[in-house]
Amino acid sequence: MQNNVKHFIGIDVSKPFFDAALMPVVDYQKQAIESAHFDNTELGLKAFEKWLKKHKVSFDQNTVLVIENTGIYHRLLWAFCNKINLQIHIGNAAHIKWSFGIARGKNDKIDAIRLCKYACKESDELKMSKPLNPKLMQLKDLQTSRTRLLSQRNANETYLKELNDINDKITQKALEQVYKTAIEGLKKSIDSIEKLIKKLIESDDNLQKSYDLLLSVPGIGNITAIYLLVCTNNFAGNISGKQLASYAGVVPYGNSSGTSIKKPEKVHKMANKELKKILHMGAMSVIHCNPEMKTYYDRKMAEGKHALSVINAVKNKLVLRAVAVIKSQTPYVDNFVKSNETIKKVA
Repeated sequence: MQNNVKHFIGIDVSKPFFDAALMPVVDYQKQAIESAHFDNTELGLKAFEKWLKKHKVSFDQNTVLVIENTGIYHRLLWAFCNKINLQIHIGNAAHIKWSFGIARGKNDKIDAIRLCKYACKESDELKMSKPLNPKLMQLKDLQTSRTRLLSQRNANETYLKELNDINDKITQKALEQVYKTAIEGLKKSIDSIEKLIKKLIESDDNLQKSYDLLLSVPGIGNITAIYLLVCTNNFAGNISGKQLASYAGVVPYGNSSGTSIKKPEKVHKMANKELKKILHMGAMSVIHCNPEMKTYYDRKMAEGKHALSVINAVKNKLVLRAVAVIKSQTPYVDNFVKSNETIKKVA
């Protein structure tokens, strides 16, 4: 009779190398953990594959590999796992860390072993990450580059404005001339990246479809749509509106216990702050330009709600509508405008 064998792998990834820990489970009995150290390069990955074959690891559903999301350093490993059909879970670093409980001591080898034990403990709940999409990774890099260049341009312009109140006219004019080339260069770079982003989206039918659907939602513009595509991996994994809203930090949570602790609901500090900031700008725009949201905002303010609380509710609505149009694969229909038009016709 063949033994029931499963393998759980934890990998701690850094820029130059990664540490791997492997634990076989034979007939539901945990075996000793094996550890190894590899370069985070193509050659290192080949050595890692040989190490796995040496320990008779099966490249199927009986093997689960867990790594933390490191931004860009885990991409080679992600692509490698896709290539050899190895199941991989790319987890949130904070969530994984908290699951360890009180943990003393830390180094790359220890972290890999902890990830290995986490993979075994949470194997029934883990969702496997979708295969790496090269175009989405390109889109993510372009979006990140645009954000950085925009931040540099704004920093330079803000600095010049601050100096304007301090310097004499001659010095200020000289500084503005010096910074002019840099600021104009940054603007050109931003324009070039935006063109590349547009071209990349147009080259992929799935991205273009999702992008167009998102733009149909009032309050979601080009930048918001692109950021949503990037941070959700084009809405892979059947993500729900509530999950995305929680990730964006626009869902209020309660905090009460018994009779002594009764605090008002508030959003959690752990969120994608860049997405939250982009949604805030979209919410402010839609409140002023969209009749439905303006009516909603005015009604809530008349009820005595705090302005930021109402704006947060609008951001939540934008996220829920974004997910809804993607799931239905149909553009957003503004029923509020339709109902008003019907009322006018009847009147």
